[in-house]
Amino acid sequence: MRFVSKTLLGTMLASTLAASAVANDDDVFGWIENATIEPGIMVKAKLDSGALTSSLDARDIETFEKEGEEWVRFRLKLEDQISGEEFSDRLERPLYREQTVRGAGGRDERPVVLLEVCMGDTIYEEQFSLRDREEMLYPMLLGRRTISHLGLLDVRNTFLQDPDCGDDATVVRHDPEDDQS
Repeated sequence: MRFVSKTLLGTMLASTLAASAVANDDDVFGWIENATIEPGIMVKAKLDSGALTSSLDARDIETFEKEGEEWVRFRLKLEDQISGEEFSDRLERPLYREQTVRGAGGRDERPVVLLEVCMGDTIYEEQFSLRDREEMLYPMLLGRRTISHLGLLDVRNTFLQDPDCGDDATVVRHDPEDDQS
């Protein structure tokens, strides 16, 4: 019995030490964070471990062909968290894939594009499904694919990291082999 108690205590101590070694403050994000997306717009993002793919508020979404490939043209309607100004420019990106979403409202097809997002001091090239999120509280939702690159998610806190990606920021490019199902 004494052996079992010592083994259990040792295991608990080792896992606590391992967790504290992994949980560097730079790697911990709250469930709501400010993020910067290209071209330098700061928006509130909800980190949602229940979603796989990240989502971004986009309007007037249309697909078209460019140089033999499918592209997506869309308008972002975002309020910059720093200036309070509304950003409503049109962007064009290659179509990365189509996403089928099933929910209480039925079935929805959404285009997915790769966009860069600054979280903390790193720029991540991530998949974003495009949809009108006007009725949502947060214009950006970051799903598990993105969260898995960030570090730890502390669901008890918000705004633990400030986006600070200058010209010398680390850029983590999208890796198609890293897609989770």
